[in-house]
Amino acid sequence: MTARDVFEYALLRVVPRIERGERINAGVVVYCRARSFVAARTALDEARLLALDPAVDLAGVRAALRAVEDVCLGGDPAGQAVRDDAGRRFRWLVAPRSTVVQPGPVHTGLTVDPGAETERLLELLVR
Repeated sequence: MTARDVFEYALLRVVPRIERGERINAGVVVYCRARSFVAARTALDEARLLALDPAVDLAGVRAALRAVEDVCLGGDPAGQAVRDDAGRRFRWLVAPRSTVVQPGPVHTGLTVDPGAETERLLELLVR
């Protein structure tokens, strides 16, 4: 039997008009401490987002989602987070905030492959 590791994940939600509270799921962030793994995958349904707010800044939303993916990747695109370990980057990304792109609550599970789990959650919860 293959060993399974605990992982944590949070949805990334786009809330184009904070005062209305309407949102769409646009990505997922996954963290597995045992494997020092953190990754984000996004898929923005622009038509659904424009249905909520025709004046939404699509380029800004795309840039914010890309920034989350960059922080997870580490390296130069991560900016100041480049020196942080995977856990610190995950905790920073899932901290509550009142911006257009917001993390949802953190959930947990068990996985043998956190990368595949990231893709599975994206398909199940976002697309």
